[in-house]
Order: sequence, then structure tokens, then C-alpha cells
Amino acid sequence: MNPERVAVVGAGAVGLTTAFELATRGVRVTLFERDEPGAGMSGRAAGICYDAYAEDIDVAVADRAMERFRELDGEGDFRFHETPYVFLAREGDDPAISALEEAVEQMQRHDRNVALVDAEALDSYSIQTDDVGVAGVCSNAGWADPKAYIDLLVAKCERASVEFRFGTEVSIRADPPGVAIDDVVTERYDVVVVAAGVFSSRLLENAGYPVALKPYRVQALVADCEYSGPIVYDATDESYLRPHPRGVLAGDGVELAEADLNEWDSTADEWFVSDSLDAVTHRTGTAPKLARAWAGLCGATPDRNPLVGEVTSNIYLAAGWHGHGFMWAPAIGEMLAQQVCGENVLPVSFDPARFEGTESFDVLDGMVLDE
Repeated sequence: MNPERVAVVGAGAVGLTTAFELATRGVRVTLFERDEPGAGMSGRAAGICYDAYAEDIDVAVADRAMERFRELDGEGDFRFHETPYVFLAREGDDPAISALEEAVEQMQRHDRNVALVDAEALDSYSIQTDDVGVAGVCSNAGWADPKAYIDLLVAKCERASVEFRFGTEVSIRADPPGVAIDDVVTERYDVVVVAAGVFSSRLLENAGYPVALKPYRVQALVADCEYSGPIVYDATDESYLRPHPRGVLAGDGVELAEADLNEWDSTADEWFVSDSLDAVTHRTGTAPKLARAWAGLCGATPDRNPLVGEVTSNIYLAAGWHGHGFMWAPAIGEMLAQQVCGENVLPVSFDPARFEGTESFDVLDGMVLDE
């Protein structure tokens, strides 16, 4: 049975998708966002999408997300750009080569359209391959502009009669479910969905429900150059790039340490910009010029699976993406809405209750090959 009124906190890709899916099921939805839609980490996402995963649950979520991205292609200003995804390890990097070979084998077991190739087989991909030891090529991949997705979902939510409360910072109340504005006025709902990215942990901890989620800092840039090649992930120097209207979007400058939610730096580091431009030059053979650079926060969990589901009675969470939040948003939003409406569709391995929320764990990046 559907709840009558639901509050969604956070207007990023996951929150907007969840709000829209709930509204299409006849639920009255109020969407709270302390800033503007996409002003948080969704607006800083790389927009890379693929189904090249080694675990069956990840494959299922990514497969559904890719299907939904394609369904949205051409709606409004949103475009899904079909682009192969090449992930490679360099000659001499035996650990990365072994991990990549094992990952491709596991992906193929899950019927992913992924091939293991050598450098010579990449000659037609418009990238430099003289240092490549081995590579995987995923054909079911592409990229999209996160801002275009946010704008489209805002429009779809408007048409579905979602109530927007932008510029409104709230805190969470659990018994009964509700949100408090300025810690004074409490609005009650049948269900509250917390989809505020890494800031979800603070909202829930302040409500008395700590969750196993840590923020860590990542970086990206856009460079002006001529590039029409594939999405590339280099496992040896842990960098990625994808086509962009201006040339290339590249990253990732990951800091494997817990970031301070109050004091983290949203500007890119000089060393990152220099190293990333060098990596683009090395892989594309172009002379990129920096257009803009930035930093964002990703959310880590102890087992690198996200936290999606009920935290306590009628309080739901969706966070902990390890950098995959945007690419999974269409599927996660759909599944979470189904779960809130009584359909048991979320994987047990995503259940936030699998952790007490007080665990001590190291931050591990999500963009690795040995998943």
C-alpha cells in the first residue's frame, strides 16, 4: 500500500528520481533542498555510465540504469552519448593487469559485452596505446551531462505535481517521521527519504541514527582540445577521461581519507590539474588547455556497497555510492520508490541495517578493477 505523503530530502540525481517515481505512483511528494537542484555532488559528477561490473547485483542495477538513460535520450535537452568504455593497465604493472583480467572474466560470466584485448586491438580507438599491457573494452557504455539530467527530472517532477521546497534546510525527525525547519516547525509525513549524498550521515546522526558513511574528496576538470575517442580508465595511474563538448572531462584526484564536511575544499589542487592535463596529453596525443576544474565529495561504506533502504521505521536512506551515484540514479530512484510503496525489491546487500553505523573503516575508492 502506498504511503500518502512522503518527504524527500536532497534534490540531486537520486533524490529527484525517487521523488518523480513516487509521484507517478500517486504519492504526494514534497522535495526539500537546502540550495538548488544539483547544487551538491550530482552537479560535480563525471557523467560516465557503464555496466562493466564483476558482481551480479551491481550488473543488475547498472543494466537497468543504462536502459532508463536510453529511454530518456532526446527528452528535453537530455542526451545519452553512446561511447565505448576502455579500461586498461600499463605494461609492467602486473597487479593491475591481473586484476583487470580477472574482472573481465567475471564480467563475461554475467553476460556483459566486454572483451579482453591487447594494445594493437585499440588502434582504432583514437587513443595512445604504446604503454598498454592489457585492456578491457565495454561496448554497453556512454556518458551524459548531469546538469541536463537534473534539469529534465526537475521538469518531470513539476509535471507530476511534486512540491518543491528549495532553499530550505531541514533536520530529520523519526518518531513520528517528519522534517524540522530551523529545528522549530516540524512537518509530519508517512515516510521520509534521505537522499542528501554524503550529508545524509549528518542528518541521520543528528536524528539519533548513525550510519556507516564517510565522505572523501575527488577532483575533475574540463580541458579544451580535440578528442572524439572512448571513455578511458587507466588503472595504473588511476585516472579517467571521457569526451566532453569542449574536448575532455578528466579526473580523479582521489584522497583516500575521510573529509571534513564543514571544511573541505571545493577547488581543485594545482598538482591535480597539472597531473591530469599531463595524463590527457599522454593518452589522447592532444595539447589540452584547462577550461575549469573542481573538487567534490563521494561517500564510502565499509564494504563498498551503497546504503539504500529503511534505517528505522519509515525513514529511508539512499547514499554511499563510491562515485557511482549519478550512473545508478535512474535505477536506484525507481527501486527505492518501489520499496517505499511496499515492494520488496532492494538487494539485502544494500540494507543500511547491515551496519551499526559506528564502524571504524578505511576509505576505499569505488573506481577499481577488483570488485
